[in-house]
Amino acid sequence: MKLFLRFALVGLVLVVVALTSAVITMSLAIHGAEATVPNLVGMSPAEGERAVAKLGLNLVVERQYYSADVSEGRIMTQVPSPGTRVRRGWQVRVAQSLGPQRVAIPDVLGQSGRAADLNIRRRGLDVSSVAYLQLQGDTPDQVVAQSPPANTNGVSAPRISLLVGASAQPQSFVMPSFIGQPLGTVNLTLLDAGFHVGAVTVSPGLPEITNSPTPQQAPPSQPSPASIVVSQSPTPGQRINAGTSINFEVR
Repeated sequence: MKLFLRFALVGLVLVVVALTSAVITMSLAIHGAEATVPNLVGMSPAEGERAVAKLGLNLVVERQYYSADVSEGRIMTQVPSPGTRVRRGWQVRVAQSLGPQRVAIPDVLGQSGRAADLNIRRRGLDVSSVAYLQLQGDTPDQVVAQSPPANTNGVSAPRISLLVGASAQPQSFVMPSFIGQPLGTVNLTLLDAGFHVGAVTVSPGLPEITNSPTPQQAPPSQPSPASIVVSQSPTPGQRINAGTSINFEVR
């Protein structure tokens, strides 16, 4: 019995040692796959790339900004921050200084979108975004606003956003039905709504009853305000633009 207990105790000790060894090995493996992000601020991108490459990390220059405090070509900021523990292969994203602002923001108001883009890029700047907006009274494809404004100082990012006037789409309506209404009433309704009466034709009259074996067609009369609309073009339900002329057939 004592021998059995001794063997059991030895086996238990061996199991504990094996588990402890496994835990230590896993911990070393996990921590061995991690690295501490170094401080890259003030370095050049080449220097920063060498610093992180030693730790199994990657450097990405993500943005560029003007700075009166950080020399041109040097790293201004970084993400993750120095001292952060990350896995090997992680990307360290940095912003690079362009030095003090030396280029004035140009005035591109009133220029076409293409001309403004060329003017901005010729000065070493970039177009950040272009938005289009329909505005009454503005010529289409002309810059109506910019950010930052012209001649702005202390700009951090060399990017300009533009607001360009877009072509105004004609207002559209659904064509109503005027069939069965007097032509005079229809004419007034259309004029008030900004439309026009186009061609008005009189439908052929009913055949005259005569003693002749061939019925004679009654001659068409001239349209009058009292004439009743029997058909229209565009037909009811179609979409039409403001100012469209409407053609009618009356009787």
